[in-house]
Amino acid sequence: MPAPQLVFLTSPDWQEYELLDSGDGFKLERFGPYRFVRPEHQAVWQRQLPAAQWEAVDGTFQATQEESGGHWQLHKNISTTWRMRYKELRFEAAAGNSRHLGVFPEQANHWDWIASLVRSSQRPVRAAQSPVRAAQSPVRVLNLFGYTGLATLAAAQVGAAVTHVDASKKTIQWARQNQVLSGLEARPVRWLVDDAEKFVQREIRRGAQYDGILLDPPKFGRGPEGQVWEFFDSIGGLLADCRKLLSDRPLFVVLTAYAIRASALSVHYALEEMVSGLGGSLESGELALVEKSAGRLLPCAIFARWHGH
Repeated sequence: MPAPQLVFLTSPDWQEYELLDSGDGFKLERFGPYRFVRPEHQAVWQRQLPAAQWEAVDGTFQATQEESGGHWQLHKNISTTWRMRYKELRFEAAAGNSRHLGVFPEQANHWDWIASLVRSSQRPVRAAQSPVRAAQSPVRVLNLFGYTGLATLAAAQVGAAVTHVDASKKTIQWARQNQVLSGLEARPVRWLVDDAEKFVQREIRRGAQYDGILLDPPKFGRGPEGQVWEFFDSIGGLLADCRKLLSDRPLFVVLTAYAIRASALSVHYALEEMVSGLGGSLESGELALVEKSAGRLLPCAIFARWHGH
């Protein structure tokens, strides 16, 4: 069996985000009108921009030894929340209780890919007793560990009916606000605070089916009732359960993983096993950001994604 050809995907269409520079364990970024410094352990090379540009920032995230621990040190009198956009999507960014600012810019490649598939694959339904052409059945999408909803909204914007699941009530509220900012309140999105594994198992019992599934699980997490998620212990079973939710003509599956000690080969073979027998095309590799200063690719996450034909 030939080895998979891993690819590096970037997101070149951003106007309001830039990776300005990186190095010495940090990255310098622009989110809308503000510039921030955040830790980045993969940036083991030297910085290219002068120290003055690294110092003239609006905020720095001070990390601690705990997993994902730390706090923001804001150097200027900036708003703790502000609005940004990506193409037609509008959303809120924030320097809050985490190093994350409400958007993972490298994910935009997935948003565009999903939107393209949904746009070109609306399924016709037979219109009973109607002389006019058949209506369109929306592509049904399940977004697990959906965070602030930008992948959900990218799919909904082009006609998908999306079920969005996240364990954090606060994050769901943030995602709903992004829906309003994007002018998509009328689109069919179900926002659910739930444990991903338990929800999928209930959907199997209910006989639910989806044409597309996104999974963006954390390395470690807890559900709304304290359920423990650990990537390596849980991902295999979750993918097997998600296979049972795929419709008879599935459109896509996306699996992305952050902050784990694993190769893209791991998620490639896991997803390959899930979609075995379905045909289609599978690609795997890394999501990366292109650094403005020196053009280096900063690796952000590993991924595998499949689409049917």
